[in-house]
This record gives sequence, C-alpha cells and structure tokens, in this order.
Amino acid sequence: MKKLLIVVVFLIVAPQVSAQQERAITTAVPFLNIAADARASGMGDLGVATSFDAYSQQWNPAKYAFATQKMGIGVSYTPYLESIVNDVSLLNANFYNKLNDRSAFAFSIRYFGLGEIELRQTFDQNATLVKPNEFSLDGSYSLKLSQTFSMAVGGRFISSNLRFQDGTQDSQAANAFAVDIAGFYRSPEIAYSNFDGRWRAGFNISNLGGSIQYDEGGQENFLPTNLKFGGGFDFIFDQDNVLAVTTEFNKLLVPTPRDFDGDGDIDVDDNDEYQNIGFFQGVFESFGDAPDGFSEELKEVTWALGAEYKFREAFMLRSGYFNESEEKGSRKFFTLGAGFKFKSTQIDLSYLFSTSQVRNPLENTLRFSLTFNLGEEFYND
Repeated sequence: MKKLLIVVVFLIVAPQVSAQQERAITTAVPFLNIAADARASGMGDLGVATSFDAYSQQWNPAKYAFATQKMGIGVSYTPYLESIVNDVSLLNANFYNKLNDRSAFAFSIRYFGLGEIELRQTFDQNATLVKPNEFSLDGSYSLKLSQTFSMAVGGRFISSNLRFQDGTQDSQAANAFAVDIAGFYRSPEIAYSNFDGRWRAGFNISNLGGSIQYDEGGQENFLPTNLKFGGGFDFIFDQDNVLAVTTEFNKLLVPTPRDFDGDGDIDVDDNDEYQNIGFFQGVFESFGDAPDGFSEELKEVTWALGAEYKFREAFMLRSGYFNESEEKGSRKFFTLGAGFKFKSTQIDLSYLFSTSQVRNPLENTLRFSLTFNLGEEFYND
C-alpha cells in the first residue's frame, strides 16, 4: 500500500507524459520546477533574465544585487490540480536584504502540500489520515562584480516526506542538499532614435547536488538540476511607459533514459544501469547522451517568450508562451498576468491556458503573489 501511494504521488507531481514517451526525463522533487510566483508565471514561466523582483531566488538570485529597495518580502500561493482536488497547493515566501549598493542576501521557503490522503490495508479498516508534503529552504548571497554584472551562490535544503509509517518500516523523509550558481547582466540605459533601451541577460545552474533516496539501500533519484539562460530588452518609451521583452531556455542536466543493454526496450535492467550514473558524470553526459543524437538533445531544451508592460510602475500587464517538445513532456501553454502596485505593496495575478493535448496540472488556475518593498531606495543606473 505504501509503495503504491508513493507511485501515485509521483504521478501527480511529475510532468505529465504519455506512455509512449519513454525517454522523457523525470526527476525527484519536481515541485522545485513549478513557477512559484505570479509575475514569472504570467510571462510564460520565465525569470532568469527579467528585471529584479522579490522572487528572484527561484529564477536568478544574482538579480538581488540590483534591488531598488533596502529589503522586501514576497509571498505567493499556487493551487495545484485545482480541477480535481482542492487541497493541493504550493506556498512560497521570500525575504531579501541589501547589505550595500553592491551586495545582498536572501532567504526563501517553498512548501508543497499534497492534502489529506486516507490509508487503508483493507476496505473495512478505519482510515488513517496522512498529509504528504515536500519543502525546501534556500539561502543566497549576490555581489556586483561591476556596475553591469553580478553573480550569486545559493544553498538549498530539500525534504520530501512522501512515506508513511505502517509499523514495519522507517518513515523518515528523504533529504538532500543542493547549490545554485547564477549570473545577471543589466546594461546602462541606452538612447536610441525614438526610445531609450536597456539589455538584460542571465543564467542560473540550480539544484546542483547528489541524488535523493527514499529507502535505505534503495533506488536513488536525480535532483532536477537545471541550466537556465536567457536575455531580454527594455523599451523605455518615456518615464511612464516601459515594455520589457524576454526569452528563456532551459535544459535539465540529468541523463536521458536509454537502452543500455541493447534489447530494443527500456526496462528494469536499463533502469539499474541508469541509476548507477554519478551526479557529476550525469551533468556532463546530459549534453550529449540522447540516443537520437543532437536532434534529440535540442528537443530536451524548453523555451519561453514573455512580455511585460509597465505604466508608471503602478500597473503591469503580462503575457507569455512556454514550449516543450511533444516527445519530452509536451507542456505547451499561453499565460496572462497583471500587477497592481500601491506605495510599497504590489499584488500580482496570473492565469494559464494549455495548448497541448496533455492536460496541464495548472490549467485554468489563478495564481496570486503579494510583495512588500521596504526601506530606503537604491539607484542602479
């Protein structure tokens, strides 16, 4: 019963793929890849090269060095599988503080609750209620290496509590540690013929770490190690009107499942061989291990395009599109979003429309974020 429950939970939280997509890459703790804030999710789930905000911890912590306020707090709520259940959700809280004009530190917590589940060994047995959950605690430090470029390092503790005590086995949560390395570039404001502009670029290698193990001596599962990189441009038409356009690419630095024994199928024996791949070996192999070569490697790269229009830093409209190969998960969706800022408080909303035949767990879901910007202002010209 316990093993069956774990399988069901993983099927809920893992990316939705069809049975024929045998080489779609799956990992443990996929909740780390869910866009946790409404601003990023309103622009097609991107954020590595967008302008700074309080939720930069997930996307690119190097952006905190370009914060315009002394400190800030951000909290967000994301319902999950809302059309099926009403008690599965992702909660996220962030805090950042600028030490000076060149450096900042930040902390965040992400909690993914899977609601209440009834456990029974037989149909007539009284049910035992359990509440599986996963969470992560993050910390980061960012530093400007020049007036236009910053880097950051981050650490993450991950806990996945998807096992439950039945009196015969240990039910401790599976834990892991990971690190992030990120960089962010923002050019000075440049005068063009009809408008001013500013270039942006960023990268983030996140969740670098070993594997996570649910059973002592059992199978080890890869963390969702990611490489994100992207760029963007701000069209500054005047003091009140700014249009920001951004694109982002993402590659899982995890080995591709493949037929190791040459029997024409990916089976249990291949899985054992797959799990024996070391973490560092897997990161480097992930750039060239797809069985169909370079064409399949390209299919493992997702891309997103998003735009944000700001009026007087008080009202924001957003839209975006996210694309993933049909053979690697088939996540394809449009997003819309809006933001409203009054003094030091900002509210953001976003909505997702799936364009894939595979149903998205966040389809037709309204997501919320609330940000408080506090303290003195910093000017990053």
